[in-house]
Amino acid sequence: MPADLTTNERLDPALRAVATTRTDLSLYRVIRESIDERRRAAVADIDSSGVVISSATASGVRVRIYRGAPTPAPAVVYCHAGAFMLGNLDTDHRQCVELARRGRCSVVSLDYRLAPEHPYPAALDDAITVLNWVSGNADGLGVDASRLAVAGSSAGGALAACLAQRSADGSLPAVVFQMLHQPVLDDRVTRSKTEFADTPAFDGPAAEQMWRHYLGSTAPSADSAPARRDQLHCLPTAFISCSDIDPLRDEALDYATRLLQAGVATELHVFAGTCHGFDSLLPDWEVTEQLFILQGRALLRAFYGA
Repeated sequence: MPADLTTNERLDPALRAVATTRTDLSLYRVIRESIDERRRAAVADIDSSGVVISSATASGVRVRIYRGAPTPAPAVVYCHAGAFMLGNLDTDHRQCVELARRGRCSVVSLDYRLAPEHPYPAALDDAITVLNWVSGNADGLGVDASRLAVAGSSAGGALAACLAQRSADGSLPAVVFQMLHQPVLDDRVTRSKTEFADTPAFDGPAAEQMWRHYLGSTAPSADSAPARRDQLHCLPTAFISCSDIDPLRDEALDYATRLLQAGVATELHVFAGTCHGFDSLLPDWEVTEQLFILQGRALLRAFYGA
């Protein structure tokens, strides 16, 4: 790659037209309203054929259930993207439809509490509540409790990774698979956070803001930042995907490498020419379709061995 190639020039041309602004989380209230309105409008246009969608409350936490297979179906507890500060059940609606349909499973997406109004551990507590609820009510939900997985995108990836770690420790129901897309894993400085200090969609300074708002007055630890955990043995099989032009890239690469070194079967995909959130920016793009195909196949292998 030429040394003088700018970050924008490294982006795939399809993304250059839509990834034009950076994320300033100091304006999170305004960003929330804008994103929520756009995603709410987009939900109605998403083809959900083959998936039955319903709403429920899991011990006080709102959830949306996507059923893509006959009961009793394997199930995924899904945590949406949004830097811990943005988003709701509409945020990753398209992603959840695709996972349910392609993975022949049920997806239980949760509406966790957002920082900074509700700092750590509020979001993680909500995710724990939903995983326990799904496992404890498996019969009523038509779910196979022996085939549970966790998944998340961006900040939701941090929550999913924490669930997988606590499951491996025995404090949560058994999880057979973890799917982490462009995951937030480490509060510490990385080379990619420094390199991508002004990238569109999400950048290094936004990552620092995100952690500050999420943790509040709590010091970072292995309980909140999955990459701070020393031992990664005995964790469930993993699928990790990330973008090459993303401040979060290196923590995904490092976590995948550490999982492999710990003997955890791990599939890793780096999408060239993409920035953080490309699948939401261009949900019908061929590269996003490739991501959905890979995720669906990974779920099928984890749940059905096929």
